[in-house]
Amino acid sequence: MRARRIAVVGPSGAGKDTLMRAAASALPEICLLRRAITRPEDAGGEDFEGVTEAEFARRQAAGDFVLNWDAHGLRYGVPQMQGQGVWLVNLSRRVLPEAAQALPGLAVIHVTAAPEVLAARLAERGRETAEDIAARIAREAEFDAAGLPVITIDNSGALADAEAAFIAAVQELSS
Repeated sequence: MRARRIAVVGPSGAGKDTLMRAAASALPEICLLRRAITRPEDAGGEDFEGVTEAEFARRQAAGDFVLNWDAHGLRYGVPQMQGQGVWLVNLSRRVLPEAAQALPGLAVIHVTAAPEVLAARLAERGRETAEDIAARIAREAEFDAAGLPVITIDNSGALADAEAAFIAAVQELSS
């Protein structure tokens, strides 16, 4: 399969952005797409463009986003992808059916980790209560891949192992 756009999905704390950065460092054709999110950039976590609600609404109205959604009290927007290369974008599993329509040829890499690993990583961030973390982990149930090709990567163990598996998945989906 020759996917030019790959959605990277999975629960918070699974290491999606870490693995995406590793692939971009290892493979010159990889482009990382920065989402616009209505939260301050200094909030930490993934690489994103922090925007105000007003700026998000303006850009949405102007058609700047190929895909957008609301989750966890925030708004997320995926800018138009321009140029050549293989694009990796961190998406919500919930929007895969819409993404399949908006992004022809999309493939999916599902990054996951054991519940105890996710809980520890989320607690380390310090942004959520223990109850919020438990609720996030509970949402890791099955997801609708919208008929898209999916490769699952378990990032519970050594990071180097997950990076190698992720890079191999990107190469498989994009070749």
